[in-house]
Amino acid sequence: MCLGIPMKIKKIKGEFAEVESGKLVRTVNIQMLSHAREGDYIIVHAGFAIEKVDPRKAKETLKIIDEIY
Repeated sequence: MCLGIPMKIKKIKGEFAEVESGKLVRTVNIQMLSHAREGDYIIVHAGFAIEKVDPRKAKETLKIIDEIY
């Protein structure tokens, strides 16, 4: 099973971004999303940003994930 997690972009450095979701902070490749900006919510899968997502939907998804754990 594959799972893409919504994460918020905190900093961008070239083709990489520091992203966070709750207490989890990671560096991911954003090369596939040339339009990504700091503050955007993105879907991260296997270390890559694969899609920009609406902030409202991202927050709803993160709330559901928090309820599971």
